[in-house]
Amino acid sequence: MAPPLPGLSPRVQARPTGVHHLMEHPKALAGVHRLPRARVVSSLVVLLSFVLVAAFFASRHLHFAIRASLPAPADVHSSILPRLFARHAFGRVPAPAPAPDPAPKSAVGSADGGSVSLLDGGEVSACDIFDGEWVSNDRVPWYRPGSCPFAEEAFDCAGNGRPDFGYMKFRWKPRRCNLPRMDGKGFLEMLKGKRLVFVGDSLNRNMWESLACILRESATNKSQVFEISGRQDFRTEGFYSIKYADYNCTVEFMQTPFLVQEWEAVSYATGGRKETLRVDLMHDLSTKYRDADILVFNTGHWWTHPRTSEGKDFYQEGEHVYSQLSAEDAYSKALRTWAKWVDANVDPNRTVVFFRGYSSSHYSGGQWNSGGNCDGEMLPITDDAHLEDYPEIMNIFETVLEGMKTPVHYLNITKMAGYRKDAHPSAFRMRGKGLPPDEAQDCSHWCLPGVPDYWNELLYAMLLRDAYPLRQSG
Repeated sequence: MAPPLPGLSPRVQARPTGVHHLMEHPKALAGVHRLPRARVVSSLVVLLSFVLVAAFFASRHLHFAIRASLPAPADVHSSILPRLFARHAFGRVPAPAPAPDPAPKSAVGSADGGSVSLLDGGEVSACDIFDGEWVSNDRVPWYRPGSCPFAEEAFDCAGNGRPDFGYMKFRWKPRRCNLPRMDGKGFLEMLKGKRLVFVGDSLNRNMWESLACILRESATNKSQVFEISGRQDFRTEGFYSIKYADYNCTVEFMQTPFLVQEWEAVSYATGGRKETLRVDLMHDLSTKYRDADILVFNTGHWWTHPRTSEGKDFYQEGEHVYSQLSAEDAYSKALRTWAKWVDANVDPNRTVVFFRGYSSSHYSGGQWNSGGNCDGEMLPITDDAHLEDYPEIMNIFETVLEGMKTPVHYLNITKMAGYRKDAHPSAFRMRGKGLPPDEAQDCSHWCLPGVPDYWNELLYAMLLRDAYPLRQSG
């Protein structure tokens, strides 16, 4: 049995104390009794007026304090998120529309430290929430290892025998602002009556399982949280949906690793068929998620596999199969197909669209199919000089993003994932006493609880400003 994790420290709330300044002068008050009656009455009227004015300003202060504790309203048309999150260190963000006056400071969620809150509308425009560091964290995870039926065995590192819990004892902290602590119940309230759909490869499945577990842990009646078709294996291609019946919402995953359609082309030379990738055609599952309220897309790792990276007789447009096409050119074509589909099919008045960035692998001594490993890693990278270069495919994505008319919010987790060489399943990806010698280590996906929980915390922080008004009007 895994040892218990340390609990949260009790919060201490400072209570304002003090003595009213009039009480500091008892002699002056006593002198009132020796004044003539008219002067006494006049003094009492002045004192009563002072009290009424003080009460008025106190009520105004309480009114604004209550308003400040609520999520600030937002206009979907104004593309709020590019305004909130400044240009990051790795690339370009589309120029935002003129911003409205800053919203009053919101106290939704909690933040550690003394720097500016994420939701401080006036100052946060200078804060890049994706530029930060992993700091020590003694908080209990949002869900305990092995407690969630939606976290697949391959990601349950503690249940698979990993002896240390160090990978769970870090949290992401931006350098110039604080994130609100993700509130699972608040997230469920935000999603009430809505569909949140993750679309992409197995790294998005990793993120989906993380959020499904966080929300399940926050649900009071866990019997009302279930996969709608009763499935418990989430590794096959297809469509999965977790229902939170008490909130009438679903959190879904659709496995489309390229976003575009995998295909079979006829070989005119042999008359047979061969597998291709239609970079000009969206995956047929797109008809199932086009009307979702929140979409989180990704595609990345499958473009590094031998077949896609070599690009020989694999990529297809219309009836034409390219004899040779680089993965970068094919990725650009596929993303432009995706961008055109989003612009033509997604209603920005209804749907908030995110694209999650590339999640780094940390293989040493080879790759996933050539003996690479990471099972000896126990701590994150702390020196940026040891990070890999920003992936070229994400530069391609940013170029495509600039030409889109639909607001797409870039969940740029590439750098924060790059630090965490210690947090992969590695050799602890299956039950038993150890990984068989002929089985590859997993240095691409992430242990749960773990790194994807903090991707979802960033998603939550961004949604506080953008999707909450959609729920209000839904």
